[in-house]
Amino acid sequence: MLSWTGAVRLVRAQTLTLKTRDYVALARVAGASHGRIIFRHILPGVVNLVIVSATLSTGGIILAEASLSFLGAGIPPPEPSWGKMVEEGRTYLRTAWWVSFFPGLAIALVVMAGNFLGDWLRDRFDPTLRQI
Repeated sequence: MLSWTGAVRLVRAQTLTLKTRDYVALARVAGASHGRIIFRHILPGVVNLVIVSATLSTGGIILAEASLSFLGAGIPPPEPSWGKMVEEGRTYLRTAWWVSFFPGLAIALVVMAGNFLGDWLRDRFDPTLRQI
C-alpha cells in the first residue's frame, strides 16, 4: 500500500525534466493546449518509467510477502503461500529437497518474468528508442 510513493517521486522528477525540453516549449509557442502537451509530449516520456517502476515494485512485493510468510508473519496458515511452502519443506531438505525447491523456483521465475516483462514494455513504449 505504501510502495507507490517512490514511483510518484520518480514520475514527478521526470515530468519536471521533460517540461523544460525544447519540443515542449515549441508546442507551447505553436499554441498547443495544456492537455495536448501533457498527453502528446510529456506522457510518452513518463509511461516507460511508470511501467518499469510498477514491475520492479511488484517483484519486490512478491519477495516481501514470501519472506514474511517464511518467517511466519505473513498470510495466515489456511491460505497457501509460496513462502510458507518453502518454510514447511525446510525440515525435509535432506530427504525431500524438492518440497522447498520448487516453490522457491516459482518465486524466482515469477519475479524474473515480471522484470523481463517490464524491460520489454519499457523498450516498446520508450519514445527515444523509436526508429524513424
